[in-house]
Amino acid sequence: MLTGKQKRYLRSLAHHLNPIFQVGKGGVNDHLIRHIEEALEVRELIKITVLNNCMEDRGEVAEQLAEQSGAELVQVIGKIIVLYKESKDNKTIELP
Repeated sequence: MLTGKQKRYLRSLAHHLNPIFQVGKGGVNDHLIRHIEEALEVRELIKITVLNNCMEDRGEVAEQLAEQSGAELVQVIGKIIVLYKESKDNKTIELP
């Protein structure tokens, strides 16, 4: 579980990132989760966009993605979800 200070730090790092995944009308599926897990192992911190044609609630989508990928939900703001998971092999982010 991340503290408020750690989340604030991760939000500042994520500000300059571009979203690398999109959740559309297909919603959350195993294929998407697998790709997110792989990206988190390499990058540790990623942004995901929820498209307008996604029928599910953005908050629920964010919780599903975090839970199923084993990541920490850093932020949901508008259509953007920020996820963090400490990498086993490529650790680059040092949390305060």
